[in-house]
Amino acid sequence: MNHTRRNFTLGAATLALAATFSSLPARADDASDAKGVVEKATATVNAFAADKDYASLPGLMAKAKAVLVYPQIIEGGFIIGGSGGTGVLLVRDAKTGEFGSPAFYSMGGVSIGLLAGGQAAEVMLLVNSEKALDSMLTNKVKLGAGASIAAGPKGVGQAASVDIVSYAKAKGAFASMAFDGQVIDVREKLNAAYYGKPVTPVDILIKKSVSNPGAAALQAALKATAK
Repeated sequence: MNHTRRNFTLGAATLALAATFSSLPARADDASDAKGVVEKATATVNAFAADKDYASLPGLMAKAKAVLVYPQIIEGGFIIGGSGGTGVLLVRDAKTGEFGSPAFYSMGGVSIGLLAGGQAAEVMLLVNSEKALDSMLTNKVKLGAGASIAAGPKGVGQAASVDIVSYAKAKGAFASMAFDGQVIDVREKLNAAYYGKPVTPVDILIKKSVSNPGAAALQAALKATAK
């Protein structure tokens, strides 16, 4: 009996150890993916800021409550497990202009207007209303239904009064994209991997109970652009 029990215990321990090690690559991959999204988002912000076609972006960003940055959106594509693309949402402090820590979100059901053949585009969404921001904290948001959206003007100009203003760039040029019907949703696994524990968008964006020094360059790029 003791021999049988000992073998059972050793077997259970072996299975538990194997399960632990088998889970490590997935977690490491999530952490690597999250880091990559943040780094690419930084490059996206800098690219928009340096392009005269988006001269209206800084002024509108300075008034926005939050910014969503998608380094890559592909029509019908799958980027890091999400249909369309994966990006980050950062909330701006209206008094200091500082941007908080990033929360990871997917965008699904993408329909690209003038883009064809699976071309990729970089996208920035400026969240203007408390209603739109609150909806992103609690559930999925369907653009055009749960939140009104309109394209930001090319060059200098004024955007329409809507919940969200969109900017898109494809192959370094201004792009026209149709966002109605697309769904924005939380990437829970990437959030957990980036902060080392399960966290909600409220924990990250509102309570500010977690942080990651790897987001410093992205935060600085957004603050420098919003002026």
